[in-house]
Amino acid sequence: MTTPPTPDSASAIKAHRLRAGMVGMGMIFDETYRPFFEGVHERPLYQANFGVCQVALTAVASRTGKRAEAYRDAIRGRIGPWESFREPRSIEQLLASGVDFVCVATPDDRHFSAAKAAIEAGKHVLVEKPSVLSLLELDELDRLAREREVLAKVVYHKLLDPDHKKLRTLVADGDLLHVNNGYCTLLEPKSISGSQFAEWIRGRNPGTYVAVHYIKLIDFTFGGRLKSVQCTGQRGIVGPVDGPTWDSTQLRMIYQYADAREAAFDIHTSWVTPDNFPGYVEQEVQFRFDNGVWNGHSRKRGVECTIEGRTPIERKITMNNHYNGTFLEPWGERSQRGYGIEVLERFVREIAEVEFGGPGSERDQRLATARGLAYNDLSADRQTVAVVQAMEAILAKHAAGTPNCVVNVNGEHGGLVLYAPGCAAPEILYSGRV
Repeated sequence: MTTPPTPDSASAIKAHRLRAGMVGMGMIFDETYRPFFEGVHERPLYQANFGVCQVALTAVASRTGKRAEAYRDAIRGRIGPWESFREPRSIEQLLASGVDFVCVATPDDRHFSAAKAAIEAGKHVLVEKPSVLSLLELDELDRLAREREVLAKVVYHKLLDPDHKKLRTLVADGDLLHVNNGYCTLLEPKSISGSQFAEWIRGRNPGTYVAVHYIKLIDFTFGGRLKSVQCTGQRGIVGPVDGPTWDSTQLRMIYQYADAREAAFDIHTSWVTPDNFPGYVEQEVQFRFDNGVWNGHSRKRGVECTIEGRTPIERKITMNNHYNGTFLEPWGERSQRGYGIEVLERFVREIAEVEFGGPGSERDQRLATARGLAYNDLSADRQTVAVVQAMEAILAKHAAGTPNCVVNVNGEHGGLVLYAPGCAAPEILYSGRV
């Protein structure tokens, strides 16, 4: 039986506070950051090495401020007071308000500028996937984070999916031997491209938006060295058939392993699945090994529920209760939890360990330990960003009339080099080593 703390011991527990700044107040904030900040407001973080840590959302930055004010009207005391800054100079004002760390959940082509400003100001940073769109941007953020001695991390919440953690466990323990090839698919409903993200998808593609989760899953779980990238796709639904906006993409990556064997991985993504599809998204993976096969399906692992007049539009027939779900607990409490929220808590715990987890003289050591976490540190994100940059370059060439390009990695001409059919001269996308 656990002995409750005495008044003297309870008063000796260390208490700290971290102030959070939020850049972007869209769907991602509403689904994950909002429930995290509301939950941690009610129950501060606790860990033996840093004690109690109160985490407060104290400032937000957005383009118009409309979503921020709507949220302020809706929270009804579930969170403490915070300031809202809107353009122009919203991020500058947020950084000047005294925050300790910044979360960036803007459209992906705005990640770099916001993250750079926050790191330059000496703030710890968490960026939604993909962290950035080029290796030069990644190099710059990593350099600045080391210079300013702060954490720079990226959200890959699917690495915390129980199925994906089990896959990695079986690989790490040697139960599944040597991956041979793999296939992943993630299909988003048309409402994603047609309404929720309609303002920023012009010239974009669903591969960068969602394939990146599986790129990281493959890179993190199986290791290996990225060798080449190919990509094609379809247009004509959310943009002109000959334009730069893509409905769906099919990406192929080739990896080589220490024994010189190669594996091909295909990732198919779309954001034009019919809205009356029975699930929120369609996610499926298959990985083949020397001694086994792993199959995973996000809908088939769950439940089915039909409600007259509500499914499948207002509420889906199949649901993912692992990612982020709202629940009525047996003891009567309402909660919202899942791996989409857990990944945010883990990041804040890493900050608390760095800042409060021991003597100040040992902060550098704690910082190095946190930076060594390959699942989320920008320094470990090179091959994932390399695939994103290669994919975007290939699709840009395709849209300009030159399909079927391939990007080779760490070859004789550079780290990322694009080869176009019928063109002898390669195009160097990144000269350094990936």
